[in-house]
Amino acid sequence: MNIQRYLAPFSNVDGEELLIAAAGAAITFFAIYGLLRLLRRRLCRADASGRTDHPVAQLLKETLNRTSVLAVLAVSLLVGLKMLEMPPLWEERLGHLWFIVLGFQLVLYFDRAATLGARRYFRNHAENPDSPTTVANTLMVWALKTTIWVIFLLAALSNLGINVTALVASLGIGGIAVALAVQNVLGDLFASLSIAVDKPFEVGDSIAITNVSGTVEHVGLKTTRIRSDSGEQIIIGNSELLKNVVRNYKRMQTRRVQFSLKINPSTPAALAAQVPDALKAVIDRQPDVRADRVHLKSVTQDALEYELVFYVLNSAYVKYMNAQQAVLLGALEVFSELGVDANAPTRRLVFEQGEEAANEAVHPERRLQSH
Repeated sequence: MNIQRYLAPFSNVDGEELLIAAAGAAITFFAIYGLLRLLRRRLCRADASGRTDHPVAQLLKETLNRTSVLAVLAVSLLVGLKMLEMPPLWEERLGHLWFIVLGFQLVLYFDRAATLGARRYFRNHAENPDSPTTVANTLMVWALKTTIWVIFLLAALSNLGINVTALVASLGIGGIAVALAVQNVLGDLFASLSIAVDKPFEVGDSIAITNVSGTVEHVGLKTTRIRSDSGEQIIIGNSELLKNVVRNYKRMQTRRVQFSLKINPSTPAALAAQVPDALKAVIDRQPDVRADRVHLKSVTQDALEYELVFYVLNSAYVKYMNAQQAVLLGALEVFSELGVDANAPTRRLVFEQGEEAANEAVHPERRLQSH
């Protein structure tokens, strides 16, 4: 009986109309399928010839591969049914079917495009293109795809005449309750997603934050693990980590070095004037070092102070220390060659006494006789 009820709209349709509808459905199917194959073939040929380096073309080619044959078949059948004279109720049902089928295929396209686009973004913004995708990146892609499917599901239910307002409100209230219950965990989770997208640092980078410096070993959903310079592993929450200023030493291109050298303030002016050029020559002799300036910074009663500034063109810490050590040793040689005294001036403390006190100190018996 149920079958007869569903077949009732077709009882008044003659064979000629059915043949026309079937022919229209078949033509539609082969036309859509042939067009898709043609587009994919052209994109593949262009890719093989190296003419599709643009990411949009690559994304379009991969997205078209997600076309569902069942969706194409359903669209063809709906086109054939549209050629038949149907009751108003079935016209409305066909409208719902059109929305569901086309929406389903569009969601498949969006799902595929979101996956490919996210992977391309993470690959292009990674310091190491061969590094595996982190858990945070995978979770972000999953959340994006889930959002797309949920929106389609709600839209489909609304198209079928189901009131989804209460469902959306329930989801919103439930989401707020869960967010309040696990706000600390969610804070670290979103901080992990922020690290995955913005990439202030990656695994293997040498970083420094407040009271912590070391190498990043792992970036998780809740915590980041850092191997400190002293050897121990430090575990810090992602949200707490992003609240601090992070210094990423791996991305340094050069190191700026600035320090001062002091010599004896009794050095003659003519000799003191030769020191800056001599120190600058020492800096220029060092490999991978660019001199900036050497100046007499201050003149006080304690010392003549020279300020040296130069750049180490290699960001490695060992290279920086080697360059600084070589400059300091060269400065000692310069001081020795010029005859410059780099020692602090010697100070003598002299006590002066009055004549009467000095006599009493030399002849104490006189003080006794006076009493």
